Amino acid sequence: MSRPATFVPPPGARAYLLRTARGEFAVVDAPVGDGVEPRGVVLLVPGFTGSKEDFNPLHVPLAERGYRTVAVDGRGQYESDGPASDQSAYAQEELARDVLAQAEALGQPVHLLGHSLGGQISRAAVLLEHAPFRSLTLMASGPAQISESQQQRVKLLRDALAALTMAQVWEAIQAMETPEETETPALDDGLDDRDDLRRRWLGTKPAQLLATGGQLCTEPDRVAELAAVPLPFHVLSGSRDDTWPLPLLDEMAVRLGARRTVIEDAEHSPNTDQPLATARALADFWDAAGGQG
Repeated sequence: MSRPATFVPPPGARAYLLRTARGEFAVVDAPVGDGVEPRGVVLLVPGFTGSKEDFNPLHVPLAERGYRTVAVDGRGQYESDGPASDQSAYAQEELARDVLAQAEALGQPVHLLGHSLGGQISRAAVLLEHAPFRSLTLMASGPAQISESQQQRVKLLRDALAALTMAQVWEAIQAMETPEETETPALDDGLDDRDDLRRRWLGTKPAQLLATGGQLCTEPDRVAELAAVPLPFHVLSGSRDDTWPLPLLDEMAVRLGARRTVIEDAEHSPNTDQPLATARALADFWDAAGGQG
C-alpha cells in the first residue's frame, strides 16, 4: 500500500531520531531550499506497510516552494521502535497522540499530511487536538474502512503474521509474485531495491501491522466530526485507487468543504507516481492556507 521510490534521502536532508514526550521517532528532515523564503513546516505520516521514505520524492520540490518537510516512521514502523507483540500499543489513539507529540517537538504549528492509514491516524490526532496544526491533507485516505478487495488482502496478511515470522512472511510474499510483479513487491507495490524493502519489512513490528491492519478494516466514518474542526482541509488522490474508490473521496471532500485534487496518471501513491504534480498541488494548498501565518 506504499510506494517509496528510493531509500536514499535527498541532498541536504537529515535522517535522525526526533525526541518527543512520547519517545524517539526516526525522521527524514529536509530544510527549505537555499535562498527561498520559509513558508512553513510540514509533518508527513506514512501508510500501512510504509515508512518515511515514501515521501523522499517530495522533499526537494517542496523545499523549493519554501516548505521544510519532516517525514516520520510511526511507532513500530521501520526505524522507529515499538513493542513486537503488544497490539494495544498501536491503538489508533496511541498513534494519534504520537503525532501530536511529533508536532509539538517541531516547535511550531505544522501542516499535517497523512497517506492512506496515515491519513486516518492524522485525522484522529486532529480530532484530539487541532491547535498544533495549520491544515490537514488526506492523501489517498478515505472516510472509513478500506474496500472489500483490500480488506481481503489485509486479512491474508494478518493470518500469515499470526502463524509465521516476519522473515517467513516476506519469503511467502516473494514466492507468490507473478512474473509481472518481479520488480514490484506484493504489499509495497513498487520498489526496485529488494534489500532495502526486506530491511524495512523486517524492521517493522508485527504487532503494528496486526493492529493497524485491523483498524483499516473497521474504521468508522468520522467525517462529520472532522468537518467541525476549524482547519483548512485538502483531499488529494491519484486518478485511480482501489483502496478507497474515487467517488468516496470526492464525497468526503464535499462533506469537509475541502480542496479536492486528483493527480492524473497516479494511483494509491501519487507521492511517488507523480511527485512533481503532487508537490505542486500540496504547496499551492498550503500557500492558500496561510504559509507561516
